[in-house]
Amino acid sequence: MAGGLFSGDDDDLEEQHEINVTPFIDVILVLLIIFMVAAPLSTVDIPVELPVSAAPQQKRPDKPIYVTLKVDLSLSVGEDPVTRSALIDAIERQTKGEKATRLYLRADKSVPYGELMVLMDALRSGGYLKVGLVGLEGAASASGLDK
Repeated sequence: MAGGLFSGDDDDLEEQHEINVTPFIDVILVLLIIFMVAAPLSTVDIPVELPVSAAPQQKRPDKPIYVTLKVDLSLSVGEDPVTRSALIDAIERQTKGEKATRLYLRADKSVPYGELMVLMDALRSGGYLKVGLVGLEGAASASGLDK
């Protein structure tokens, strides 16, 4: 802070009030830089926006084999409902024992992720390693990810 004496016409000395703002601006800029660097480090959540696939559509087999996991956790192979214990047998009948056949897994979006993983483990333990996940074609809306 600077103060000075100002001489007017009547020889009375008046104080001139001036504030030197340069050090103040320097301090503010340093604090701004510190907060700009520290703010991204203090976030806990990691926002992830999944990209929309722009890959060309793959040629589908003439008769794909769909394994469907419904919202009530019941299973179907093709259009036929099956139990979990009879799943691999039903798939072997559909594929005629060919383990290299690609299976298409459809699951309701409200099915818990753990149940989907249990089903995929069952398929893998049955020897079926080529599993494709089926979803809706087209671009997903970003607002659908916010729910």
